[in-house]
Amino acid sequence: MSDKMRNLLVRTASGIVLFGIVLGAALMGFIGFSALMLVIMCGGLWEFYALARAKGAAPQGLLGLVCSLAIFSVSFIGVYLTWQNGGTTTVFDCSFDAILVVIVGLFVTALCVALSFVFEVFRNRPNPIMNIATTLMGIVYLALPIAVMLLIPSVLQGFDFDNVSSEWNPLYFLFYLFLVWGNDVFAYLAGISFGKHKLCERLSPKKSWEGFVGGIVGSVAMGAVAACVLEESYLVWMGLALVVAIMSVVGDLVESMFKRDAGVKDSGNILPGHGGILDRFDALIVSAPFALIYLYIVAIFV
Repeated sequence: MSDKMRNLLVRTASGIVLFGIVLGAALMGFIGFSALMLVIMCGGLWEFYALARAKGAAPQGLLGLVCSLAIFSVSFIGVYLTWQNGGTTTVFDCSFDAILVVIVGLFVTALCVALSFVFEVFRNRPNPIMNIATTLMGIVYLALPIAVMLLIPSVLQGFDFDNVSSEWNPLYFLFYLFLVWGNDVFAYLAGISFGKHKLCERLSPKKSWEGFVGGIVGSVAMGAVAACVLEESYLVWMGLALVVAIMSVVGDLVESMFKRDAGVKDSGNILPGHGGILDRFDALIVSAPFALIYLYIVAIFV
């Protein structure tokens, strides 16, 4: 068996296992989904700080992890209370609990920033500016988007103001994930079939503008499928797919930039054939904040 075929089989088997884990987490309900997001955040944070160390920085890994867990916990509690109080709410819910959670979240984030400066004073390490910057960047790059990701299935499920459910529906998260993966698959297929014009050769030589367009088409098509299955607005879901597809490409390029700067091929090796957690979930991480902003903007006109 050739190395290429062996790598393909390993990648396929790993992908099947990964999808099984994701599917199982979604079917377990909001707790299972949150546990999956927690693993992605912690694993991604570990890999990001490893990339920073490869560049000579000394990020405050423990502080970054503790602060990330605190931000995650604030978001989790806020969304969990929403489900406990009757399920999803409209995207403009402004209950006292929601406002309190936002205030606590802002306080925790501000405290993280302050502590990073205080701790660096007593560490006596070279490159303090880089150390503080990479510590905070890890929190911004991983913790905040994952905290936002916890909100998205709830917001999507409560987007139809006339049909608010009190039970977790795994399809909302899975279809959001399919928007990301649909972009990845169709971009790859279009790229190897028609790709001639490089998208960003400096960071990712294999990406092409043809693949970029193909990915958008695939993601938007998946958005239409989601709207059909969930019996919701085609316009909302296809628009969401467009935002997710564009930002997924940005997320992939950002991670490629980090890896190229650190001089490594993959962010990790936890997923055979796929690399690390950042290699597999970079698009999901970066797209989440933009997806939530899109949903709030669209809600004004719905």
